[in-house]
This record gives sequence, structure tokens and C-alpha cells, in this order.
Amino acid sequence: MNVRASNDRKSAARAPHGWRDALAAVLAGTLAMLVTAALGLWAAGATGLPGGGFPQVVAAVVVMAAGGSVGLAGDAGSLVGAQAGLSVLPLSVTLAGALLIAHGFLRPLRHRAVAGGRELAGWAGRVAALWAVVLVVLSLVARHTFTLPAENLTGNGTGDGAEDAFGDVLGDSARIGFRADLPPTLLLGLLWLAGVLVLALLVSRRAPLPPRLVRFQETVRPAASAMVALLLVSVALGAVAGLVVMVVRGHPAQTLAVILLGLPNLVWLALTVGLGASWEGKVQGPFGLPMPQVLDSVLRTPDLSTVDLRTLAAQDGRVWWLLVVTVLLVLGAAFLMAVRSPARTRPWQHALHLAVALALTVLLIGLTAAVSARYGLSLLGIGDLGGGLGGEVSLRPRLWTVLGIAFLWGLAAGFLGALAASRVHRRHGEVPPDTP
Repeated sequence: MNVRASNDRKSAARAPHGWRDALAAVLAGTLAMLVTAALGLWAAGATGLPGGGFPQVVAAVVVMAAGGSVGLAGDAGSLVGAQAGLSVLPLSVTLAGALLIAHGFLRPLRHRAVAGGRELAGWAGRVAALWAVVLVVLSLVARHTFTLPAENLTGNGTGDGAEDAFGDVLGDSARIGFRADLPPTLLLGLLWLAGVLVLALLVSRRAPLPPRLVRFQETVRPAASAMVALLLVSVALGAVAGLVVMVVRGHPAQTLAVILLGLPNLVWLALTVGLGASWEGKVQGPFGLPMPQVLDSVLRTPDLSTVDLRTLAAQDGRVWWLLVVTVLLVLGAAFLMAVRSPARTRPWQHALHLAVALALTVLLIGLTAAVSARYGLSLLGIGDLGGGLGGEVSLRPRLWTVLGIAFLWGLAAGFLGALAASRVHRRHGEVPPDTP
């Protein structure tokens, strides 16, 4: 027994948890996020931004993708103030970084059955320390001010007297800028990293856990890995659909920008809509979200609009296929979870596990895919000058309804998945006692 313990300690000592491996994991994730953001912004036409602000915008997008905070501000003259707010996660960039950082974190832990809590905390601490440095550097880079000529805001200079007077109020130019807020970015970015690392440990079937947590892996890991598979498969299907749209309907640059910046935002929203959930939002002004035309048509109304299967299908009847695809995806996730669970797990337990996992997954989607953006000008801080000078985009779930629907879906799909998996050999579970 002492010899075995000694061997385990030697194996742990040889585990490659050094700074070099932590640096490789962080650099790989950061590079993936920077490249994805740069290509997406390039496809969106952001390379022509005034003042050579493209690198700073790329850094700002990566900061937002890591959960950081980027503030917007502006000045349009002595009497006119610019008001702006932005809250959005470019989830394509987020996903690219999360996958590579998680892979780099898990790689040194493979081929281990158990790891001590202190060992895992030390390894995660190295990754977090280097990630904090990256967040600081990105926050210092992600700040820029664009100067826009006043005629861009007032027209072509041939307007009436009121428009000319308004141009005098604006002055020679308007300044619109952004900057990353370092303290919230550091805090939220480290929380984002913690979520990625914890989720990686929950999902991986080969990653070791502290001895006190091993008893939970039979319950948590099959459900967590099934939910991650559900999300990734839905993104893959969305990417295929986007490429088909790019070939059939043209507009390759715009479609590529959506894929590289916000594909999970749209796909996971569609997944919740396919479950029967509803969102509410609106699009006003000259700008909007990178979204399909059918969604833009539903949202571009004077008041808050409801986004669900019914309202989307009123614009395009093919939206009903979302329901079919969602049924297949959720049933597939339920089957995968049941196959990876111990054979002694009862069908009602499968149903309960999937219900909780699916509700938590939908909660995560609701928190990360929500969008809020507003820009406008006000005179002496009062009102919105309008005239095409402002706009607003918002999209948020009706959260409690979404969670209830997801829980019911999980109960039904989990039970059916358990019945289907009962005829499949459980490679990752125990054999029932009555099996010879």
C-alpha cells in the first residue's frame, strides 16, 4: 500500500504542470481569439475604420469575448453629448478561446485517475496568472477615439437653416470612442476563465478529480458532456447552414462576418426558440444585429417584439423546421448521456439529470446571448435628437419561462434516451448485477 502511494506521489511530481505548459495554453487561446476576431472584423469591413483603429477594435472584441467590460463615450460639441452603451458577447470568439484554453489545461492531466485539490488549484493558478497578464495587455490596447466630420451627422450641407444651425452646434467634428475598463475586465475575465476550467473538468472523462469529488462524476460528467456536445453540434450545423447560404445567396463577406463573430449567438438562440422559448427585443435606427432577415423583420417594430416560433414562422414558414432539428438534437444528447452513465442509473434519474442540465444550459444561453446596444445624441443632456442619429438594439429572453420549458423538455427527453440506451452495451458504466 505504501509503495503504491509512493508511486502516485512520484507520478504527481512528474506531472507537467509548469509555467511553460500554462503559457502554451494561454497563448493558444489568446491567439485563437485574436485571429477569429480579426478575420470576422475584416469580413465586416472594419479595416477601413478612421484613425487606424482596427487593432484596437480587435482587442476590444477579444476583451468582450472574455467577459470583459468595454465602455463607449463620445463628444459632439459644447452643447451636444453622445450617449452609448454596449453589452454583447461575440460568442464565436469566446468559443474559439475557450476550447483551446480548456484543451491546454486538460492536456497535462491526461492518464491520471485522481489529482489532489492542491495540485489542481496550483495548476489552475498558473494559467490564471498568465491570463490576467493577457487581460491587462488587451485592456491597455483596447482604447481608441474616432473623429467623425460633422457633415456625416448633419447631412451633405445642403439642408435648411435648422440643419445648418445644428451643424454649428456640433462644431467641426464629433468624437466617438471606446476603452476597456481594466478592473471589471480583470475580475470578469478571471471569472470567465474559472468557468472554462471548471466546465472542462466536468466534461472531460479522462481528467482527474480530487478524491472527495470522484463520487459525483457518475452523475455530473455524463450530463455535462452531453450538453457541451449539444451546443457544439448545433454550432457545427449552423456553420454548415451559413456556408450554404454564402454559396447560394451570395454576400460572402457579411455571412463570413456573422460566422466568425456571432454564430453561436444565433444558433443557440434558435435552439431555445426550437424548444418553445420566447425572447423579446427591438431594432431601431440605422444599424442592427448581424442576423437573418427574418429575425430583423420581427424585431424592427416601434415597440418590443416577441421572438418565438410563431412570430418567426409568420415571416418564413421554414422556421418550423427548427422544432424538428431541436427534437433530434435534444434526443441525441439524452441518448449520449444515458450511454455514458452507469447501467444501474434508473430512467427517472436520467430524466432528472437531463432536466437540470438542460435548464442550466438554457440559463447560460440566456445570459450570454442577450444583447443590448444603444447610441444617440442629446442636446444639453435632454432627449434624443433623432433624425437617424441614434439607434437601439436589444434582445433578451423571458428567462423564467425559458427555464421551465427546458426543464420539461429534459424530463421527457431524458426518459426516452434512457429507454433507448437500455439496449446498448454500456462501455462506460457498470454491468447490472443480474447480467451473467
